Amino acid sequence: MSITDFLTDLLNPDLAFLPKALAIAVMSSVVCGVVGCYVVLRGMAFIGDAVAHAVFPGIAVAFVLQGSLVLGGAVAGVATALLIAIFSQNRRVKEDSIIGVFLVGAFALGIVIISQAPGYAGSLQQFLFGSITGIPDRDLYVVGGAGLVILGLVLALHKEFVAVCLDREMSRAMGLSVFWLDIVLYVLVTLAVVISLQTIGNILVLALLITPAAAARLLTDRLGVMMLLAPLIGGVSAIVGLYLSWSYDTPVGGTIVLVATAVFLAAWLFAPRHGLLTRRWRRPGGHELDDEHPSPRPALSQAR
Repeated sequence: MSITDFLTDLLNPDLAFLPKALAIAVMSSVVCGVVGCYVVLRGMAFIGDAVAHAVFPGIAVAFVLQGSLVLGGAVAGVATALLIAIFSQNRRVKEDSIIGVFLVGAFALGIVIISQAPGYAGSLQQFLFGSITGIPDRDLYVVGGAGLVILGLVLALHKEFVAVCLDREMSRAMGLSVFWLDIVLYVLVTLAVVISLQTIGNILVLALLITPAAAARLLTDRLGVMMLLAPLIGGVSAIVGLYLSWSYDTPVGGTIVLVATAVFLAAWLFAPRHGLLTRRWRRPGGHELDDEHPSPRPALSQAR
């Protein structure tokens, strides 16, 4: 399918779900790209996976009550994120263990709830793998509103998030409330995950948080640039992925993730400073040290 045909389909009133799917895919990818920068910096990818499973009970309840899956998932995800943040303050049990407990517990609760509803199997498949058909208009507005709230909080608390991600003990010494910042960040991750479920699905949603941000991390040492590149990579991946999915009849969530993964692999190989092949090409000219004395990677600048 040519790009012209794809644009024609986007304007076709009989395919009204397609522009809605594109809008939700782009909005969720951009938001996940921004929030994902903090996830990558802090090394907390596991929390994204946990939240993706933790939203299941809320989605199950919303499905049984014929309510909004986005709102149901958001309530369950935020509740689980708060529980993780509270229980993680007890350093007797490490944070990853707490996350694991609530991850499987919440997912099991969702399975029990949704199994009581007739015809749940098909809806479960859409939840796990995403679906571009049947996205209600209200979810489009919910995703847009939630995205603006998330980006607003990120803008307001950017310096505090960076401080906590880079050095928690120093942040405490500076008088920052690390506990409450943890809660806000967990909630933002939850909301970013929830608004992405319609298009990407539960299984692949973690890729929107991690892959664009990881690719951006390879391309720059400046946090401000990274936080511009990550949503750009996510948004472009959503557009290209939806185009390829529509053209070749492939699953939209998987196609978007594969496009983002291809960008990450290209960055890993060809990034101007940190690309594998770029470093090898520069080595004969004396600009890089040999393998026995590798050059340390510069710390990420906090400059905007």
